[in-house]
Amino acid sequence: MSNPSLLILPGDGIGQEVMAEVRRVIDWFGAKRDMQFDVSEDLVGGAAYDKHGVPLHDDTMAKAQEVDAVLLGAVGGPAYDDLDFSVKPERGLLRLRKEMDLFANLRPAQCFDALSDFSSLKKELVAGLDIMIVRELTSGVYFGEPRGIHMEDNMRVGINTQRYTEAEIERGARAAFEMAMKRDKKLCSMEKANVMESGILWRDVVTEVHADYPEVELSHMYADNGAMQLVRAPKQFDVIYTDNLFGDILSDCAAMLTGSLGMLPSASLGAPMENGRPKAMYEPVHGSAPDIMGQGKANPIACILSFAMALRYSFDEGADATRLEAAIEKVLADGVRTGDLLSDENSTAVSTSGMTDAILEALDASL
Repeated sequence: MSNPSLLILPGDGIGQEVMAEVRRVIDWFGAKRDMQFDVSEDLVGGAAYDKHGVPLHDDTMAKAQEVDAVLLGAVGGPAYDDLDFSVKPERGLLRLRKEMDLFANLRPAQCFDALSDFSSLKKELVAGLDIMIVRELTSGVYFGEPRGIHMEDNMRVGINTQRYTEAEIERGARAAFEMAMKRDKKLCSMEKANVMESGILWRDVVTEVHADYPEVELSHMYADNGAMQLVRAPKQFDVIYTDNLFGDILSDCAAMLTGSLGMLPSASLGAPMENGRPKAMYEPVHGSAPDIMGQGKANPIACILSFAMALRYSFDEGADATRLEAAIEKVLADGVRTGDLLSDENSTAVSTSGMTDAILEALDASL
């Protein structure tokens, strides 16, 4: 039986640095847990543009379709700001999501106890926070047609179209209900049914799917109210299901409840392949942070936690995913911090590699 396959796309900026730390964690699981992966590496984003003139080469796209999972760093940076829209680094990411048909984006927002004082909200609002946002990822306003910029009455007009089919809403809803069944059996669907026809359809379809999951408590909320509620009383939520645009905004809002974007992973899942595993891509929520690139300041935890999600959802290694998450929680409880998490004199400042050193030591201690 062949080893599970993993394609690594470090991307740009600090993506290169944090992915190097993930490789160290992967090597640890190979050496200490006899968990072997067939790992390959390629280019995406600005790095791919520099070499190929496109943000994602066709050969790389073909590789991504064949492997069990893709692990992505981050893309973009000021050097690419003036490129034509069609070849900007982010187009490589969007192509991966679209052509792999990764329709369900899982974005957990978990506040580790050691970081509850680091959130911009009061400790009692975020301590113990554990939310999962399920974002529909392959349709909506980011992909709808018509789109573009054209002249109308001697004036430039920008157009983007919010478009959803009931099938697109339904398959994401089922992923969200399945996630709710594995957690606290609470699902809140967020849209703008008060002003958008797509929101009306969204609410209708989610309500219809709910009939197949009667154990789940379903609620509906307008997305703007949802943003307000996330910063007013975030622990009222367990699983949130929402569309591509609102999911992008709400998940970043939820991210800051935890104290730092450098802490948050994500998983983008598609339909099952022949081996039964879903097509999948894992990536940290943070960007390429070119301002700290190459300085050893980047926090690798979000990218390492993205690998933990891969262990859980692509490789059926839930126990070892929990082992890795527990090691990270212990390191944070011990006060080990990269610069984005430094809070007081009781914290121990470490570099990017220093954080991984501490995590690997905690993993050793878990054996």
